[in-house]
Amino acid sequence: MKLCVALDNDTLEENIALASELRNYDIWLKIGFRAYIRDGKELILSLKKINPNFKIFLDLKLYDIPNTMADAAYEIALLGVDMFNVHASAGKLAMKTVMERIKNIPNRPLVLAVTALTSFDNSSFEYIYNDDIDRKAVLFAKDTYEAGLDGVVCSVFESLDIKQNTSSDFITLTPGIRPFGEDAGDQQRVADINSAKANNVDFIVVGRPIYKAQKPNEITLKILNAI
Repeated sequence: MKLCVALDNDTLEENIALASELRNYDIWLKIGFRAYIRDGKELILSLKKINPNFKIFLDLKLYDIPNTMADAAYEIALLGVDMFNVHASAGKLAMKTVMERIKNIPNRPLVLAVTALTSFDNSSFEYIYNDDIDRKAVLFAKDTYEAGLDGVVCSVFESLDIKQNTSSDFITLTPGIRPFGEDAGDQQRVADINSAKANNVDFIVVGRPIYKAQKPNEITLKILNAI
């Protein structure tokens, strides 16, 4: 299991400072909407300068018509990031089109698809998707697997079912991790490290418990020791 630290601070300088503090660890760094819209490629280049071995997950959740998604995926793949994501609900054709567009790029990034955002509880998910969250997450994952992607973004609670319905090598990345039972904030389906391990999760994403900590270095080391 790998740790992915979310760089969700208020400024570029704060994110750079956090990455610098964690530069000696074998971790992934997640760049989301806010940071990428504000700081763009500069942030990616800055992180690689801090530690060339940092792995970068660009979390933009592409969702559009197939050709537009594929065009965006191609540009992302040229940025030098190591992983990015799309929405599974864009459909199997869109996901296949993305993978076809980037297949010849050397060392192409891993591509994951979002199944169900961890901010959903079952009732709010069902209102939009007209289906049970556990069942639909697995169906989305099967579409993703059949489209040739590398894995999915899901909650800890769907990880085992997804692997059993796809492949043990199919990546599951789980946000909403509160490593040692911290406050859930705006997330609904949260879990701790032990639950993630029990459900064979491949990547855990940790944000606020690290970047809001008084000593991010210490909490990161504690998490790495736990996983």
